[in-house]
Amino acid sequence: MGDTGIRLTANDRFKRASTNFTRIGLLVAVFLHLGLFVLVQPFEAADMGSVTNEIESIRLPPEVRIPPPPETIARPAMPRVSTVDISPDITIAPTTPDRVPRGLPPRPRAPDPSKPPILIPYDTPPVLLNVGEVLQVLEREYPRALKDAGIEGRVQLWIYLSEEGRVEKSEIRTSSGNPLLDEAAGRVVPAMRFSPAMNRDRVTAVWVSQWVTFRVN
Repeated sequence: MGDTGIRLTANDRFKRASTNFTRIGLLVAVFLHLGLFVLVQPFEAADMGSVTNEIESIRLPPEVRIPPPPETIARPAMPRVSTVDISPDITIAPTTPDRVPRGLPPRPRAPDPSKPPILIPYDTPPVLLNVGEVLQVLEREYPRALKDAGIEGRVQLWIYLSEEGRVEKSEIRTSSGNPLLDEAAGRVVPAMRFSPAMNRDRVTAVWVSQWVTFRVN
């Protein structure tokens, strides 16, 4: 109760006291912070240093030149339908060995047996027909002195066969090493008979290779 005669409540007294306490607290906080800044060592920024990376020059690849696009391909010409009428009476002339239409190549000539052996194409080879007869001639022509002595040999011959399969010529391709056996093989050849060689369903004269073996039984 003051001099004015107004009685203060407890709440009013608390408000006045708290105002004074607040002011005093602010002053104390200000002085406390000033003392901290004065007494405590000031903050310094640490030297973190600097890192520099060396820049290297890079050699660039050569410039790639892109070729120009290909030229446009011209479209093929459209076929034209012929307006010529074809007669149904047209026939093809028969092709036989005796009658060859004009424009076709001539029939190939048979090889000359007087020339050296050459390769002549054929698809059906000749076959020896009289094997038994040839073996009898071979036994007869075997030189008796060589046979008794047990001397054997093998001769390889070139034989020229006609279109009928007849032996027309023979030559020694691989010698036996014995002249008597080579001569005996040449005497055996004329007894041989062959079937004709065929090339595309046509008989042809050919050179063939034939072995003649002399062996003691």
